[in-house]
Amino acid sequence: MIDINRTNELAQVANNIRQSIIEMLLQAGSGHTAGPLGMADVFTALYFEILHHDPKRPDWTDRDRLVLSNGHINPVLYATMAHAGYFPVEELKTLRKFGSRLQGHPHREWLPVLENSSGPLGSGLSQAVGMTLADRMDKSVTSNRFFYCLLGDGELDEGQNWEAMMLAGKERLHNLIAIVDRNNIQIDGYTEDVMPLESLRAKWEAFNWHVMEIDGHNFSEIISAVEQGKAVFNKPSVIIAHTIPGKGVAEFERKFEWHGKAPNKEEAAMALSELRNLRTFGGKITGEHE
Repeated sequence: MIDINRTNELAQVANNIRQSIIEMLLQAGSGHTAGPLGMADVFTALYFEILHHDPKRPDWTDRDRLVLSNGHINPVLYATMAHAGYFPVEELKTLRKFGSRLQGHPHREWLPVLENSSGPLGSGLSQAVGMTLADRMDKSVTSNRFFYCLLGDGELDEGQNWEAMMLAGKERLHNLIAIVDRNNIQIDGYTEDVMPLESLRAKWEAFNWHVMEIDGHNFSEIISAVEQGKAVFNKPSVIIAHTIPGKGVAEFERKFEWHGKAPNKEEAAMALSELRNLRTFGGKITGEHE
């Protein structure tokens, strides 16, 4: 359990990351807005509180591994890593530029601090399962590292995910923790209209996973869920994080139209103004006049 001061610190970091996301999308002129804003709190908790990692030694053997499956939300990954010290924050403005290390989807050969390349949806969990199995097979490994896989709920339409879930459950990969961004939107609309996923919890449980459901904007819940997952020794764990797409900018929130759209100059100015006028209160970000 983290105290209120630390929670407020994390909330402010997440707010800074959201501002960077808007700025980099504006510079790029394309990209995804809703998912990155919605996952800023989860990524902040991971990189600033949970992961065993070292930005000064990105190839540290005993580091935890983070696999991003839904690579289109990489603005939040890039922004979080930059604010954590992996590379200069100023480099974020090169997103999607020709020759940039920050491609529109994560490309590990161009930015080696990434654990995987991703673009085609549905492959990240298979990558994470493979990494976790390889870790088990490597007799020279003595660390207690964990493998985290971040997935979008829309990409669960892809059948490869369910094959990976089945294998992970069969192999009882206890050091694998998946986190599903349950924001209920995908590019064509709301998930339950496009391809209903409920009961999502029951489906994961049927594949022998330990399942937790949380508020993806509550740092205490995020951190506690990961701690619970790390304490489960006979099966993999999944955290279904209920998030608000476009979180932090009222005009963007819960609108699937912002799934794959970047803000223009006026929209970005509005969004940045709103984010810069937020304040922390009890670990949450609220409007100045609330």
